[in-house]
Amino acid sequence: MDEARIPKSRTSSELQAERRRTQRVQIAMPVLVRWSNGQKPFEEETHTVSINAHGCMLRLAAQVTRSQEVRIVNPKTAEELPCRVTFLGQRDSEKMEVGIEFTEPSPLFWRIAFPPEDWDPSERKRAPSRHGQGKTPRQL
Repeated sequence: MDEARIPKSRTSSELQAERRRTQRVQIAMPVLVRWSNGQKPFEEETHTVSINAHGCMLRLAAQVTRSQEVRIVNPKTAEELPCRVTFLGQRDSEKMEVGIEFTEPSPLFWRIAFPPEDWDPSERKRAPSRHGQGKTPRQL
């Protein structure tokens, strides 16, 4: 068999990056997560670890399962959206990382402006230096 025709296997991080459709923003925003386990409703207040237009990563103390349907509430706006659990990560002594995806993309849910897809954090503007009040040596 010709090795050139065998597809190169990709790492899980490469697959996740390909699947991610919008830029992630690392930000701790308060959220309320609601779900039902049979007849009993559950609710947990928590904070996001990161967000994007398609959902978020957060940490939950309560146990949820992959593909489980949940609802997420933005307490600042009282907006509530249906979601599903797409990722279960590491659990420490108290909480587990949980990836949640909106049923439909909702970039306005977070009420922030997302950086463009080609944005490179290393290129962000640096604070002006006090020495030259933001001017480069050639400008002084």
